[in-house]
Amino acid sequence: MSDKDIIEEAQEAYKAAVDADADIHRDWVEDMRFARLGEHWPAEVKRQRELEGRPCLTFNRFPAFMRQVTNDARQNRPAIAVHPVGDGADQETAEILQGLIRNIEYSSQADVAYDTALEHAVGGGFGYFRICTDYAAEDMFEQDICIERIANPLMVHGDPECMDADSANWNSAFISEFYTEHAYKKKFGKDAPAIDWEADANDKNRLWFGQEGVRVAEWWRREDVASKLLKLSDGTVIFEGKYLELQPVLEPLGIVPVADRQTVTKRVTQYILNGETVLEKNDWKGRFIPIIPVYGDEVIVEGERKLISLTRFAKDAARMYNYWRTASTELVALAPKAPFIGPKGAFRSDAKKWASANTKTHPYIEYDGQTPPQRQGFDGPPAAALQEALNASDDMKSIMGLFDASLGAKSNETSGRAILARQREGDVSTFNYIDNLSRAIRHAGRVMVDLIPHVYNTERIIRTIKEDGTNRKVPINQPTPAEQQKAAGDQAQQLQGVLRVYDLTTGKYDVTCEAGPSFTTKREEASVQMIEFIRAYPNAAPMIGDLLAKNLDWPGADDIAERLKAMLPPQVTGQNPQVMQLQQQMQQMDAQARQAVDSLRRELEGVKADRDIDQRKLIIDAFEAETKRMQVIGDQQAMAMQTAQQAQNDLLSQQAPQTQPPTGGFSLPAQQGIGGIGAPQ
Repeated sequence: MSDKDIIEEAQEAYKAAVDADADIHRDWVEDMRFARLGEHWPAEVKRQRELEGRPCLTFNRFPAFMRQVTNDARQNRPAIAVHPVGDGADQETAEILQGLIRNIEYSSQADVAYDTALEHAVGGGFGYFRICTDYAAEDMFEQDICIERIANPLMVHGDPECMDADSANWNSAFISEFYTEHAYKKKFGKDAPAIDWEADANDKNRLWFGQEGVRVAEWWRREDVASKLLKLSDGTVIFEGKYLELQPVLEPLGIVPVADRQTVTKRVTQYILNGETVLEKNDWKGRFIPIIPVYGDEVIVEGERKLISLTRFAKDAARMYNYWRTASTELVALAPKAPFIGPKGAFRSDAKKWASANTKTHPYIEYDGQTPPQRQGFDGPPAAALQEALNASDDMKSIMGLFDASLGAKSNETSGRAILARQREGDVSTFNYIDNLSRAIRHAGRVMVDLIPHVYNTERIIRTIKEDGTNRKVPINQPTPAEQQKAAGDQAQQLQGVLRVYDLTTGKYDVTCEAGPSFTTKREEASVQMIEFIRAYPNAAPMIGDLLAKNLDWPGADDIAERLKAMLPPQVTGQNPQVMQLQQQMQQMDAQARQAVDSLRRELEGVKADRDIDQRKLIIDAFEAETKRMQVIGDQQAMAMQTAQQAQNDLLSQQAPQTQPPTGGFSLPAQQGIGGIGAPQ
């Protein structure tokens, strides 16, 4: 398409998206101003009361309700899990992908993006975050995936025709921003376009140009691309375009297509444009538009999506609460200003003092007549006003499903079980917001898994993060020695030219996401339950002492766990002493053999001019083959000994009589034949 066609299509798509989002954007602004900025009083009412000198008190309780939901999500952060589904995928590579995604989340501060999107969804009904790519460093060509927050969700307009729960099938999306003339020139290196408003009053152009500046939008466009899928004679499934590239290599091997079918793939393109010019065009490597929506409470009515915030239907109750609390406060504040009542003519004697008697304190005031003036009595704020305020407060809690127990406040529940039940009830009533965040993060995981093979497709070393937070450096897409490829003899591997370690460019993987406690919380819960288990069954203490220490949040807990584990008998850890000794001997032999091979190699390099180079190479190869043979024999012997030991242990366990279990502590009786901590050696 030409730039003119792109601009026209973009204008039509943007106008349609803006019209579709008009209602939810207006509601978002009203809800956020009401809940976060405390704009509870209508502007006309507030202005009139201010002219009359009457107060407009605002008791904004919504931030506490919203923090209860968002902080609950922080404590139960949804985690992405990757699973292999086929086409050469394996569990170990899936774990590498999962660790890589954790590193992407950590490096790009994805928690900020997740929390911002959820806060917008809870407060206004929807929020967004995005996935993008950037160079790993200033002096590198390699790229990394990152997750960024979208601070202003009103600048995002999705596909109005897509009604998916996670909006994974968006075919169009906009992220726009207004630039002043100076900022536009600094950003894009050219003058901002101008428009003659007198000559062109097109509504579409008014969306792109205004007094505040020029709108620049990222237009993400996804389209279908017809492709042909081929099935090769070796069982490999490949697209026709890829096959044509490899055809000179495949045909000599006798690999030819045996079946084909038509299919449709997705192509995503990013256009950066204003209302009249295409500034940039970029081809996206994935098949999803990398803008992830987080919805609040979603309702589809007559084909139109409605996004509802947590506070949407509690605003009237908040207004009533503010009104009755303001009325009660006003009455109490005006009580000292109650007027004096007296007979006619009683205030003539000292009129100036009587005029300010209800606002100032005078040492004396004269009056005419027999009966002095009396101040009008104040019986306190009306009970009805206080009761209405309490009713409004209860209405807010019931509408949002958050009660005093959920907020940590004192309630009418007396037992811990009752308080826990009420907290669980509140969590269930608001769990849909956390579940929608999990759905969005799962879609983000699918986007990253789809993008990783295209970004991390070179030989490099990446950092992965395990569930417990430990780091690991992993080489990916690394070629192995040619002799291993020759020994493998696998046609599919020969197609790639080299064998690869942790090849992230092949295989199909799926993503799941579950909201649950963090690893730290799980560890704390595990330690508490282990302690309770040891109290109920003290004899288990010597067996799980190292596991208990590993789950304790102590400085040096891991060192303590390793020492306790070293003191356990081999039968408990599942290790055979003879097997371990044999393995150590094989490791020593292997090290000696490697040293000998290295020595011979160095000698070979030093005598390149010698006529016996070929003979020396043969000697080295024979030595390496003998070393590998000895290693295989040692492994087989170790496995056989371990199997025999296991069979012996099983036989002994079946024949051994039932004895009284030990009395507890971190030692075992010697008569049981298990050398625990404190057992005689």
